[in-house]
Amino acid sequence: MLQAQIIDADFYPVVVDTHPAARRRRTGRGSHAAAKRRSGTRTAVLLLCGVLAALLALRVALWANKRNEAELLTLVNPWNSMEYTGFVPKLVEFGDGLQVDERCAEDLRLLLDDCAAAGHQPLVCSAYRSRETQEQLYQDKVERLLAAGYDSREAPALAALEVARPGTSEHELGLAVDLVDAGHQALDQSQENTGTQRWLMENAWQYGFILRYPQGASGITGIVYEPWHYRYVGRTAAQQIHQLDLTLEEYLSMFYSEEAVVVAEKKALCQ
Repeated sequence: MLQAQIIDADFYPVVVDTHPAARRRRTGRGSHAAAKRRSGTRTAVLLLCGVLAALLALRVALWANKRNEAELLTLVNPWNSMEYTGFVPKLVEFGDGLQVDERCAEDLRLLLDDCAAAGHQPLVCSAYRSRETQEQLYQDKVERLLAAGYDSREAPALAALEVARPGTSEHELGLAVDLVDAGHQALDQSQENTGTQRWLMENAWQYGFILRYPQGASGITGIVYEPWHYRYVGRTAAQQIHQLDLTLEEYLSMFYSEEAVVVAEKKALCQ
């Protein structure tokens, strides 16, 4: 076999086989092996791409879930308006002309069904409210206070303790509902004495709902005790809030931002 030695530019010897037959045999074997290597490389690349795509899809799903959980905890109270949060409800029909955010609709239905199955008569008397509806309710409350003899400077602030000012009502989120006993629909403290309300107070958290304005917490929430107003926050948060016996402001302060409760307390003291 004739061989020739070629010296490259860096003076490293390179041996080249110059026999045509040998070159053909070697080229054939090399092409087959190279083809196998290329095929294996393509397979590995495809598998890697598949793994990366799956990881990306999982990350997107986790991100979407975290974002959804965060949105369900959106804080709307006398010091945090709808405009400030930027929250946009995703409304669906819930029957009887009512609408709720689609993310709480299924759990709300389960809550009502199980409450009824326990022998009670739950009724949704209020759900999502438009800004116009909230404005009308608030002004009506102000007018009633004025008619009762309250000063025009006092009436608006007093009204806001019971009917949130437009833009600061949780009902505008679509995540809040007023639940009462069908046989006793008075929106006052007597509501807590009904069997329906006692069942809801004990079990609503299992369906992702919390009693939003509990007894003795108006200094934090800015709203008087309402034993009928329930807010959907998702099952995980509702369980934690129930177990720790917190308001939403306190929960957000503990796990997310101290400002949620600190700001509320400062402003409450200033009023």
